[in-house]
Amino acid sequence: MAQNKTTENELSVTDFINTVPIETKRTDCFALSHIITETTGFKAKMWGTAIVGFGSYHYKYESGREGDAPLVGFSPRKDAIALYLSAHFKNRDELLARFGKHKTAKACVYVKKMSDIDIPVLREMILNSVAHIQSLYP
Repeated sequence: MAQNKTTENELSVTDFINTVPIETKRTDCFALSHIITETTGFKAKMWGTAIVGFGSYHYKYESGREGDAPLVGFSPRKDAIALYLSAHFKNRDELLARFGKHKTAKACVYVKKMSDIDIPVLREMILNSVAHIQSLYP
């Protein structure tokens, strides 16, 4: 079975965020890193070359595929900052309705800038997502 390419490593989170070319997005990434660390108690670590992750869990699917992943994470992408959360955390729809300007995919929430979102709602989403993942993968 193939190895996961996105694994926790010792690359510098600060160095990575400093490569973000747009100053406001770079500043938002540092702020987001601080908020997630403060909310979860987990230090920021690089996962692969482009994901900042916090905490980790080991998953194993019925297919036999298994690996490790961050409990919560983000990545500054070209058009937005991708937040990696559980796709099924408690009160997800209600919290997203109060979250502010965003787009969603299966497990990702995309924000253009931190000033568009409600930080206390973000904190609740993070905590609920972490709790959901830890309940699935204790």
